[in-house]
Amino acid sequence: MEKYERIGRELIHKGAIIDYYQDTIRIPNGSIAKWDYIRHKGAAAVVAVKDDGSLLMVRQYRNALDRETLEIPAGGLNGVDEPTDIAAARELEEEAGYTAGRLELLLSLRTTVAFCDEKIDVYVATDLKRSHQHLDEDEFLDVETHSIEELIKMIYDCRIQDGKTVAALLAYYNKYVRK
Repeated sequence: MEKYERIGRELIHKGAIIDYYQDTIRIPNGSIAKWDYIRHKGAAAVVAVKDDGSLLMVRQYRNALDRETLEIPAGGLNGVDEPTDIAAARELEEEAGYTAGRLELLLSLRTTVAFCDEKIDVYVATDLKRSHQHLDEDEFLDVETHSIEELIKMIYDCRIQDGKTVAALLAYYNKYVRK
């Protein structure tokens, strides 16, 4: 593969969740290109499995889409050094109102590799115990329970489109359910 060389990175905007940069790159033919780069602190997500096999999902409004989405519980790390299993457990309780007796790493994914470095570690949570939600001041969501079969159908009916949720549910189904 030809060599690419970053020769500059300029912070354009520092946000609460992301930082937006413009990179200056020398591309293989020697020309200079300007590429967008978004730095993200990382996130964790949970496929929360109840004793009966059903999964906990959260329905919430997403500003970027101007509509509600159905997703697995997830949230950003409190800092780049926060262990993702700690963040996953926190998000499960904050969003769904459950604690997990067991968390197992299912997969790690990069959401948008063309311009963003966001990494999400997805865990499977079992041995769930009811607790209570701790929603952020600007967070309003509903907790729903669905079978994995219902959720897979929603994916293929294009009703679930969130990338982390699609990847997590399909990975969970293939690892734990499909025989």
